[in-house]
Amino acid sequence: MMLKLGVPSKGRLMEKTFDWFGTRGITLRKSGSDREYAGAVDGIDGVELVLLSAGEIPRELAAGNIHLGVTGSDLVREKLANWEQRVTAMAPMGFGGADLIIAVPQAWVDVDTLDDLDAAAAAFRTAHGFRLRIATKYHRLVREFLREKGVADYQLIDSQGATEGTVKNETAEAIADITSTGETLRANGLKILDDGLIHASQATLFRGRRGDWSDGQRQKLKSLQMVLGL
Repeated sequence: MMLKLGVPSKGRLMEKTFDWFGTRGITLRKSGSDREYAGAVDGIDGVELVLLSAGEIPRELAAGNIHLGVTGSDLVREKLANWEQRVTAMAPMGFGGADLIIAVPQAWVDVDTLDDLDAAAAAFRTAHGFRLRIATKYHRLVREFLREKGVADYQLIDSQGATEGTVKNETAEAIADITSTGETLRANGLKILDDGLIHASQATLFRGRRGDWSDGQRQKLKSLQMVLGL
């Protein structure tokens, strides 16, 4: 049986992944038109390329539908409960870097830390009769982080569009979002809390931990690791 490698199907993540494997002697390429989600692998036998969205790859890995996958470490942590029991991080790949952070309005001059946010949240509930809203697409990661840090008086609002705009639009008081440079945050009048880094994400090669690999697939993994120098 083939060893299935899931890779992001488009954009810079796909290009950078192809480059990363290419510099290590394995050529990944799309087969057919840009609309086809099939690919080919040259430089090693027994590996099949599967092109998926980065957001699909964590669940496909955990389900055993692919054996290896390249995706953001933030997506694995967000989409898979107890992720370390379901996948193994084989190699950080050095690209796709972004920080998941908590940001509040720059106008909140007395709020610079999570302790400040906790105090502001309690005051906000007293003043407004409902909990301070934090807009995010990363519910699991944000909830776990704030629980660990002792911040309790808030509610998470699901953000489907541009999270940075929710404070200006008055649908949230704070946000938790991915940022690379912080420029978009500043443009929207937001500042990152001093201790508000939830996770520093980057593209990572993961291996699924399901136990139903054949001996042949395990051997192919060893061969792949030797070629990649892992």
